[in-house]
Amino acid sequence: MQEKLEVIEQRYSELEQQLSDPNVMDDRDRWLKMSREISEITPIVELYRRLKEIENETAEAEEMLGENTDQEMSGYLRSEIESLQEEKEKIQSELNEHLLPKDPYDEKNVFIEIRAGTGGDEAALFAADLLKMYTRFAERKNYKAEIVESHPTNIGGFKEVILGVEGRGAYSYLKYESGVHRVQRIPSTESGGRIHTSAATVAVLPEVEEVEVDINPQDLRIDTFCATGPGGQSVNTTQSAVRITHEPSGVVVSCQDEKSQLQNKEKALRILRSRLLDKYISEQTAELAQTRKTMVGTGDRSERIRTYNYPQNRVTDHRINLTLHKLDLVLAGDLDDITEELIANERAEKLKETGV
Repeated sequence: MQEKLEVIEQRYSELEQQLSDPNVMDDRDRWLKMSREISEITPIVELYRRLKEIENETAEAEEMLGENTDQEMSGYLRSEIESLQEEKEKIQSELNEHLLPKDPYDEKNVFIEIRAGTGGDEAALFAADLLKMYTRFAERKNYKAEIVESHPTNIGGFKEVILGVEGRGAYSYLKYESGVHRVQRIPSTESGGRIHTSAATVAVLPEVEEVEVDINPQDLRIDTFCATGPGGQSVNTTQSAVRITHEPSGVVVSCQDEKSQLQNKEKALRILRSRLLDKYISEQTAELAQTRKTMVGTGDRSERIRTYNYPQNRVTDHRINLTLHKLDLVLAGDLDDITEELIANERAEKLKETGV
């Protein structure tokens, strides 16, 4: 760890000098890239420098203790050394966490794909509830959220809906939502008052740039067709909807929510890039599944991850055995308690895995 910290500190000093260079300041993209890098490593450098100060202060106190014969002063020095040791252990623990491998997509925007599962109309209504939950969560984080593609039902639910969320760190919070979400409640259509169980699946995909996922245009089949659903005559009569098929992988993306064919094509390509990246990540995860078990958020999509029980106002996350009796607040976008526990669990697993 010592060697790695020295390299980071040296890089920090280099960045400090380069950021004040007029040539760098004139190159906006380069300056922004370096600014982001220095902001990421600043907490590590500050902790490391304090750690070195503590080691020097401890050495000085121990030297003074060896030379001192006054009982009162000796007691003070021992207390000081003990306090410095406690601070040192705390800083070392923080540094261990900072040096854990980071998910390269944590800062990305995301696409949240929600699909109604078992349960018919009730599952579609639950998909709509999940959409509201994630939209409200985005609002709480001051993220921008918009529906990218949707297939609504005639009773206010969704067979499928894709929500785009833009904001720094969106993926780091929302990646844990991938999986099967189960709801237990009395449907409005149930005359006997019986509790029904239905489900919806959620897939959270990081949005990536063109340079990050190389797509050969010759591998794409692009079809256009008339959009269906609400929106007036122009939506139903012009060929504004777009379907893109990536033939090597078989991944298909359709977009019809925009009136312009060009806008639908652009959105479809954005989603396609994310799905192709997700496919690649899933294949990698499958290969590592036997040796690595820290992929809490991006694991098996068929895994039941959470249950929402309306009669008891209860939500349970099955991955970490967390139960909260505040379902109403969770559905209002308050996912912080769940997310923080999931992050802490993943961090603990990584620390265990790396032997720290």
